[in-house]
Amino acid sequence: MKNPIGVLRATALIEGGSFLALLFLAMPLKYIWEHPMAVRIVGAVHGGLWLAFCVMLVYATIIARWPLGRAALLFVAALIPFGPWLVDRRMKQYEAEYFQLRSTTNK
Repeated sequence: MKNPIGVLRATALIEGGSFLALLFLAMPLKYIWEHPMAVRIVGAVHGGLWLAFCVMLVYATIIARWPLGRAALLFVAALIPFGPWLVDRRMKQYEAEYFQLRSTTNK
């Protein structure tokens, strides 16, 4: 994979969107309009995306040789609604740092 951080960023944003759908769409459908199937479906999708995010976070941390604190920051941000968007600018910087480091070590 040529850009694990880009894939991690995309996964984080998609997973964050599924989290918002779970909180602001499926949960009201369940508790206000008594449609529990919404949480079951959206929750399952969100759970799969959460696992994909966690796998990509571990993979990017290993490949990019990030300190544990950086991975912890991204993990905690994924637990907060709108968190992936709050750290997206920082993730762009991590991506640029990764490519700069790769270009200097490949010379």
